[in-house]
Amino acid sequence: MTKWEELANRFKQALGLSHTPIAITFSQEVPEGVPFHDGEMPDPSADGRTGKVTAGCVFWIQSENRTFTTKAEDHFNCSVGSVTHGLKALGDVMQNEDVQGLLESEWVTPEEAMQLPVVKNRYQFITYGPVSQTSIDPDVILLRLSAFQGMVLHDAFGDMSIVGKPQCHIIPLAKEQNQIAMSTGCTLSRIRTGMSPDEMTCTIPANRFAEVVDKLETRREANARVATYANADGRRFPKRQ
Repeated sequence: MTKWEELANRFKQALGLSHTPIAITFSQEVPEGVPFHDGEMPDPSADGRTGKVTAGCVFWIQSENRTFTTKAEDHFNCSVGSVTHGLKALGDVMQNEDVQGLLESEWVTPEEAMQLPVVKNRYQFITYGPVSQTSIDPDVILLRLSAFQGMVLHDAFGDMSIVGKPQCHIIPLAKEQNQIAMSTGCTLSRIRTGMSPDEMTCTIPANRFAEVVDKLETRREANARVATYANADGRRFPKRQ
């Protein structure tokens, strides 16, 4: 069993995850033995955008049961995700119709867009897949969480970042700033990924994954003791009919 497989298994048990933790790895070379994503690019939009999926966050969902590598251009249908992942500069996409639509709807302001964290280097490839199957050391671990699981993680790491739109900027927060970052999600990403309304996402710097697993295992025991107390205390009160 590899280090990553062991950590992934311990993490799933500690947090009771329904969804597989995803490893995300940025590279300038194609990882050996990893296939490319098998999707096809549709005809470009009026402003020339196309990609293997509507947005890079869709790769999160598709990689839950398989590992694949994407090229930079596979992400280019979503201008916002292309920027947060360091694949394009903000100035390259400001006139794209998807960005203009977001600005015109007042979903985001130009000032907010300018402050988005981004992956600093422009990588050629991004690999996605279950942490338990990774053959290379990842950069970021991505999670899909319930509200309860988010509570448990925040209880263990009270200094973690909790952010909103766009959902994808938790990737550079983990990769570049070494932060554990949880997102309440965003309308754009939820529609494109089909995530359920009660799910959130979280990223963990891969170099902190062992630390997170250790702490969650310790906190699980404390939470179990609190749950035992709360259940016992609640039995003093009559049940409503």
